[in-house]
Order: sequence, then structure tokens, then C-alpha cells
Amino acid sequence: MNIIVLTPVRLFGDGLGACLSNRAGMHVVAVLNDLESLRAHLTTSVADVVLVDVTQGINLFDVRAIAAQWPHVALVALGLQEHRQEVIRCGRAGFAGYVSRDASIDALCHTLSEIVAGRLPCPPEISGGLLRALFRTNEPAEETPLDLALTRRESEVLELVGRGLSNKEIGGELCLSVATVKHHVHHVLEKLKLPRRAQAMRKVRDAPWIAHTSSFGRK
Repeated sequence: MNIIVLTPVRLFGDGLGACLSNRAGMHVVAVLNDLESLRAHLTTSVADVVLVDVTQGINLFDVRAIAAQWPHVALVALGLQEHRQEVIRCGRAGFAGYVSRDASIDALCHTLSEIVAGRLPCPPEISGGLLRALFRTNEPAEETPLDLALTRRESEVLELVGRGLSNKEIGGELCLSVATVKHHVHHVLEKLKLPRRAQAMRKVRDAPWIAHTSSFGRK
């Protein structure tokens, strides 16, 4: 099993890499510190699993893009807080599995073996939440329809709405007037079929990639 460790903490990455490389059947091919380095490495090398340290925060949209480009590589969230909503977010972002923060090195190795074999070990309450989440994603309003895809500018506005910025703050970030921002927010809510801004904020936080569903070539 070829493994890549991705973490911004070099000491942690090197230590984990050394531990895993001492296990039979496991080989750490690289310890990387950012997603850009991971993309470059996956382009030129073969990996079965990428352990992604999520304790420091990570852009889930970028993770989803990597999962889509390299579907044969299992992305594993390392250090995840084992709450139902956190597991669902990681699943929607393209992670094939996760390792909780309190897991031992033996538990980590077992989880990696299970994931590579196509199995997802998790507590019953988590698996129940995943099934309910899958049911909800089949509802028509869960995803943005292709014919209502956001423009590039609307995607930028929605992403900032999801971060909790006010119209004035969004205008400052994008060099737009408050009136123009209000216009974009109004259209975004219409396209997502949401009545209130707070619902858009929650939607972006639960599914961050919806803020990047812009139509090609539209501004």
C-alpha cells in the first residue's frame, strides 16, 4: 500500500510517515504540506491512499476536485472529530473514509486496510446518519440544477456569504458596490431556491462546492 501523508505540521508528518513505513505492507512515498504539492505528486507518482490532516482546517472544495481527478486514490480524513455532520461533510467532499482524533496507530492501520479493501468502518450512529444524508441528497432542491448554474461572480459572492460576510464586507472584497452585491445575493437565493441568507450560509458550510458551480465562460 503506497501512502501519502498531507499535513502542514512537518514534525507530525515525518513521525507518522516513519511509523507507517515500519508496518508490513505499507510504504509512505511522500510527506507533503499543501494541496498544490499533492496535485503535483499525484501527477507523477502512484499512490493508493492519501492521509489528509484535517485538524488544521482544509478547503473541502479543493479536496473534492482532487477526488474527482484521481478517483482511484482513497482520500482519508485524519484527525476528524467523529460527529455525524463532520463525517457527512467529508463524504460529500470526496473522502473515502476517516480516522478519528483519538485513534491509535493500530486503529489507523486497520482503517487504512479496510478502506483500501472498499469497506468503511464507522460506529452505527455515524452510518445511520450517512444513510439519512444520502436520502436527502436525492431530493431535487439539494443540488444546484445545471440550467440554474451560478455565474462566476455569483459563485464568489456565495462563497463570501458562506463565510458570514456582510454585503458591505463582500463589496470590499470584490470591489463592488453594496447595491451590486445585494443584486447578486438576490439572484443566488433565487437560483438555490432559498428564502433567506442564513440558509445560504448553512448550505455553503455543509456543501462548500456549491459555491463553485459556475457556468463556463459566464461572469
